[in-house]
Amino acid sequence: MPVFNDISAVNIAEAVSAKTISATEITRVHLERIKAINPTINAIVQDCSSEAIAEAEALDARIANGEDPGPLAGVPITIKVNVDQARYPTTNGLRSMEKVIAEEDSPVVSNLRKAGAIIVGRSNTPAFSLRWFTKNDIHGQTLNPRNQEITPGGSSGGASAAVAAGLCAIGQGTDIAGSIRYPAYACGLHGLRPTIGRVPAFNASAPDRLIGAQLMAVSGPIARSIEDIQLSFRSMMVKDVRDPWHRSISYDSGPFEKRAALTLAPDGMKVCAEVRNALTSAAMHLEKNGWIVEETKCPPMRAAAEINAKLWMADMKLGAEKLLSLEGEVDSQFVYQQMVADAEPVDLENIMKALQMRISLIRQWEIFLQTWPLLICPVSGELPFDQQLDVKSEADFAKVFEMQMPQRALPALGLPALAVATGYANRRPVGVQLVSGHFREDLLLKAGATLEAAGHSPKVSDPFQLG
Repeated sequence: MPVFNDISAVNIAEAVSAKTISATEITRVHLERIKAINPTINAIVQDCSSEAIAEAEALDARIANGEDPGPLAGVPITIKVNVDQARYPTTNGLRSMEKVIAEEDSPVVSNLRKAGAIIVGRSNTPAFSLRWFTKNDIHGQTLNPRNQEITPGGSSGGASAAVAAGLCAIGQGTDIAGSIRYPAYACGLHGLRPTIGRVPAFNASAPDRLIGAQLMAVSGPIARSIEDIQLSFRSMMVKDVRDPWHRSISYDSGPFEKRAALTLAPDGMKVCAEVRNALTSAAMHLEKNGWIVEETKCPPMRAAAEINAKLWMADMKLGAEKLLSLEGEVDSQFVYQQMVADAEPVDLENIMKALQMRISLIRQWEIFLQTWPLLICPVSGELPFDQQLDVKSEADFAKVFEMQMPQRALPALGLPALAVATGYANRRPVGVQLVSGHFREDLLLKAGATLEAAGHSPKVSDPFQLG
């Protein structure tokens, strides 16, 4: 059997269920890995070790009594610090939220626990979960275990760094503008942004979400294999009545035509040669496996990205603008100012028009996806950015913002998307983004598994080595 911290979640769950390995043993090995590696990369910023050992021992006792341990039996996972986990502060990367102690688990945490997963730590996020870089004044900066010169992504940068470094098998992340897909891309991993309403969401420690987050924000998994994405996603998506938006729809939505559209440069955006090569290679691998692939334009992304910005900034203006000033975190203040300027006036007329345009765009995409059930497109127009590039200057922020346009667009449409790691270029991870219709995560993961089987399988990295 491989070294425990490089074993897949699927294999861990099978071994623990079969009593080949105990959950306690698996947990201790990962906690030792955290102790050895985490001080270098700062991916996990809240310690759950005592609770993790107690939960693993309790799981082993249930297994010994003949009870079903669940599909994620003994699998070590991390939870992002913007999600409620009982007895821990939901900081969202903010000093001002350090004393906000959750009294109950959020639905995604409850579901993962019920599935038998063991929470070994809580992962870092940028202040306000606002950036594609992970740094804040309370928890510090997270480094990418593949290459310390580049961002680990954000806002789920701690989750992606933890998975890439073997501190856990699954990282729970959240995504309102690429915050699962980009960290997965930057750390050479796979990451699934589910359909809105797929994974139940609720933080009892905070007021209910405003309309932008209700329509666009989701939880999902980051992992080193597509099998692990599927296993953890199916555990996350279980119904919880605390989320009125949740929809209990079967994971397997039936047969589909193996037809894929390839869009190398959505809306004419600039895309570097390395990303274009990854996209054309992915299309070729799908064609070799029976897919019909045609290069074509996809429906508008830029208009959807503009809606994302308007709704997100409207939420921030009403729910966090005063807190931005109180927190005094320089990087998030700078990024917020740039994003507000891009979103134009956040007023009633603009928000209502954005919501009206949103339904028109969703209609166009649904019609397109009837012909092309799968879209292959960039995660980002560039390879993963240098650390802190977005706050170096207004021009650098504008470049970063533009290159992330495909990530920003899809949340406004509520569509599922999968970032698939395909290898490395210039010592930086590279990958592609797959998009499908609402509640067709099954299709995304089948296509993702085909690409994974073509050759690249993400491995654990010691800092700072490509894996």
